[in-house]
Amino acid sequence: MAENQMVQMEKYTRFVRRKKLVFLIAAAATLVIALFSIGVGSIQIPVKEIIGTIFGRGELQSQTVIMGIRLPRVTAAILVGAILATSGAVMQCVLRNPLASASTLGVSQGAAFGAALGIIVFGGGVVNSASAASAVTIDNPYIVTLCAFVFGALSTVVIIAISQLKKDIGPAGLVLAGVALSSLFSGGSTLLQYFADEQKIGAVVFWTFGNLGGANWTELLILLLVFVCSMIYFMLNRWNYNAMESGADTAKSLGVNTRVVMVVSMAICSLAASVAVSFVGIISFVGLVAPHIMRRFVGNDFRYLVPCSAVAGALLLILADTFGKWIIAPVILPIGAITSFLGAPMFLFLLFKGVKTNG
Repeated sequence: MAENQMVQMEKYTRFVRRKKLVFLIAAAATLVIALFSIGVGSIQIPVKEIIGTIFGRGELQSQTVIMGIRLPRVTAAILVGAILATSGAVMQCVLRNPLASASTLGVSQGAAFGAALGIIVFGGGVVNSASAASAVTIDNPYIVTLCAFVFGALSTVVIIAISQLKKDIGPAGLVLAGVALSSLFSGGSTLLQYFADEQKIGAVVFWTFGNLGGANWTELLILLLVFVCSMIYFMLNRWNYNAMESGADTAKSLGVNTRVVMVVSMAICSLAASVAVSFVGIISFVGLVAPHIMRRFVGNDFRYLVPCSAVAGALLLILADTFGKWIIAPVILPIGAITSFLGAPMFLFLLFKGVKTNG
């Protein structure tokens, strides 16, 4: 018996070691791609110069390009990707729906409507025809960001209110409510654009493309704070999520208040996603695909799935951004289009191959 227990312990140790190795490999790949991405652009910068500049020993031109433009962009990709991916992983768990994400619950569409409102009604967008590379700019990013966050958060409030007023709606019903909200906000955005002039329509379309280059260090600090706070909550509830993966009845028998965990988790996921989307625009598929990729390697154990999803989301968004900057340089393709273009085939592949669910 003792020998059998030792064999089982050894298998479990190897099993845990493999999951930790997946995290370390993904984190290392993220760091390598991040350094490569910083060097890619109209001015090619070698890795040695990048590292020296980050530690304050670079040339003046490198400091201006890296610290002022490229490092904030890469940092935004890491933080936004991590926020969207962890939010997606937790949403899929508490809603018991593998297709749950910020997009399916109307958060992204609400933010898009808010951005359109800020640009068209409050004059946040303007067209600059000086050059094709900067044909559209956001004249007042603060009002646009604020409006995007407010309406993204409003989707969260509506979803939570529905779950409280109609106790028997269930996770599937909440997803359907999110689809209805998405349709409502999309219709509102269309109506706003219908009555707007060409310049403001151009600014709205530009925002919905997604733009990692617009984030400044203050916004990145906010994103970091949101990411850290949400990660702390998710990791504190990792055992609750593991129990909920086995079904609501099993979780309740283990003492988990499933309704409270679902509502609070949904609120934190949606608000975190709202902040991310309000700063950089619509980023599709990252929150949907990244958790499914990591499930194939680490299973449904949320002790590992949450941090691994964060790294996978960061890696996917950096890869997409690097591809968008490199493919037809010096033109930078919109990040939202790249994630949709790369994410849709990847998600279909995962769907047809099946998702590994044993943890």
